[in-house]
Amino acid sequence: MSSTTIDYEAIKKNQRAGWETGDYPRVGNTLQLIAELLAEAADVHAGERVLDVACGQGNAALAAARRFAEATGVDYAVNLLDQGRERAIAEHLPVTFVEGDAEDLPLPDASYDVVLSTVGVMFAPNHQQAADELVRVTKPGGRIALSSWTPAGMIGQLFKAVSKWAPPPAGVRPPTLWGTEQHLHELFGDRVEFTAITKREHVFRYHSPEHFAQWFIDNYGPITRLAGTLDGEDHRRFAAELADVPRAFDYATDGTVAARAEYLEVVGIRR
Repeated sequence: MSSTTIDYEAIKKNQRAGWETGDYPRVGNTLQLIAELLAEAADVHAGERVLDVACGQGNAALAAARRFAEATGVDYAVNLLDQGRERAIAEHLPVTFVEGDAEDLPLPDASYDVVLSTVGVMFAPNHQQAADELVRVTKPGGRIALSSWTPAGMIGQLFKAVSKWAPPPAGVRPPTLWGTEQHLHELFGDRVEFTAITKREHVFRYHSPEHFAQWFIDNYGPITRLAGTLDGEDHRRFAAELADVPRAFDYATDGTVAARAEYLEVVGIRR
C-alpha cells in the first residue's frame, strides 16, 4: 500500500485521543532512567539547545535541563504537556513545552544542537516524515539520539498482544521498527552518521504480573481506551493476556515482577 492511500491525519487524531485517555505519565515516569541514559549517551552539554520530540510528560527534556541545557519538549497531547510543565515547576527546571506534531514540528530549520526522543517519535505513523523532521531541526554537526523499543523485547510483545484485540491501521509500519538498526539506516540514509548503537534493557518493576496488567489498563492511554470497549469475559481475557507478557521476561523469584524490556539506543551526527 502506498503512503498516499494512508490517512495519517485520521490515524494521529485517533492516537491523540488514546494518549489523552488514562494517565500516561504514571507509566512514563517509571521510564525516566531511559531518558537520563540517553542524555548521557548524547553527551548533552550545559548551554546547548536541546529538543525532546514526542516528549510526553517531558522525561528527556527534564533530563537535558538537569544538565543545564536550554531544553524544549514538543508533543501533540496537551494533557501530557501540562504534566510536563507541572514536573518542571516542581523540580525547579526551566523547560519550554510546545504543542506540535512530530511529523510537522513548529520549529525552525537547524535550530537545535541535540534532538532527543525516548520511546516517543517511534509512534509517529509516517516514519519517514518524522525522521525527516528530526533531521530538519538539527543543526549540521548536531546530534540526534533516540531510544526505541525493539520488536522482540517485552514491550514489542506487549504491542503484539494488544494488536490482537485492536489491529493497527492498514499499511502503517510497526513503531518497533525504530528499534532496529536497518530501519534507522533506511529512514536517515547518509544524512546521519550513527556513532553509537547500543541495545539496552529497562527493568519494569511491579508487585505482580496482574499489577502490571492493571497499571497499564488504568493508565496507558491507548490500552485504557481499548479496555474500555471490552466487557465481561473479553475484559478478563485481555487483562490475563497482558499479565502473561512480563512473565516471559521476569527474573524475579519472589513473586514480584522484574522484567527486562529491550530497547535500542542510538546516537548520530547530522551531516
